[in-house]
Amino acid sequence: MDTTKKSSEQVPFLERPIVRTILPIAGFVIICVLFAVLTDGRLFQPKNLSLLLSQSYMLLISSIGVFMVMTMGGLDFSQGSMLGVASIVVCWLSHYNMVLAALGGIVTGGLIGLINGYFNVKRKITSFIVTICTMYLFRGVCAYATTNSPVYAVSDISKYNTLPFMLTFTVIIFVAAYLIFTYTGLGYRLKAIGAGETAARYAGIRVERTKILIFMAAGCITGLAAFVNAIKVGSVTSTAGNQLETQIMIALVLGGMPVNGGAKVKFYNIILGVMTYKVLSSGLVMLMMPTQLQQLILGVIFLIEVALFSDRKTGMIVK
Repeated sequence: MDTTKKSSEQVPFLERPIVRTILPIAGFVIICVLFAVLTDGRLFQPKNLSLLLSQSYMLLISSIGVFMVMTMGGLDFSQGSMLGVASIVVCWLSHYNMVLAALGGIVTGGLIGLINGYFNVKRKITSFIVTICTMYLFRGVCAYATTNSPVYAVSDISKYNTLPFMLTFTVIIFVAAYLIFTYTGLGYRLKAIGAGETAARYAGIRVERTKILIFMAAGCITGLAAFVNAIKVGSVTSTAGNQLETQIMIALVLGGMPVNGGAKVKFYNIILGVMTYKVLSSGLVMLMMPTQLQQLILGVIFLIEVALFSDRKTGMIVK
């Protein structure tokens, strides 16, 4: 009994599972209450809630892929550029068939993810460096493809921009991702890789193959997010997907996800984080704060969250 008590006392307060679970939830509640007061309840009026939800679909879907990459200890900063290029393909193919357009977005994202995975795994370049490079590469592709004019989707694509369709589409993707991550052993393998690649190999996990497949899967999921983006916007410009990777990173960390992945990752980090980020950013906009001040506040909060939720036992190693 004394040994157990001593062992529990040695665990730092912020490392305790119950604390790591409660903090993100408490942060979400505090932010909701704070902005409800500061905006006199306007932020949570039905019309504004509907707008907030409609702005969240793309971020929710694209966060799933990055969540999986981060779980195994990697980073992916190419999501914004990837979404821009995939959105161009979706818009172009939408003139022929909507199902073909969705498949085109998935394939485009998957191919870009394969490039990321190849250079990370086969060429032994850290995911941070690889995805920064592809971010700039495909941002240039997106800018070149939209130099003369935006790429427009089929004229009646907006008919799909309804609450039932968008919400159902997002929920189906989320449920499928949750079931696969939780009940197929994928989550275990990704957490094991995030905790330590050497130990994962000894446990029989095919680390290299898993990492490549996850980068591809993250790209395919972003292709689905591009499909949602094309439906919502109806066209693509050179700025499509700008800052998406930053939004995803902030959202996941706000949801309590360790930046270096590992065993402490939880699937609900995605939803909790995205909704916290959206309430926070929408509240700041509604208060009419200057853009520079908004960025400063988000940066400070992000830094605090990284310090709180980093898994210090595994170290801040980006694979």
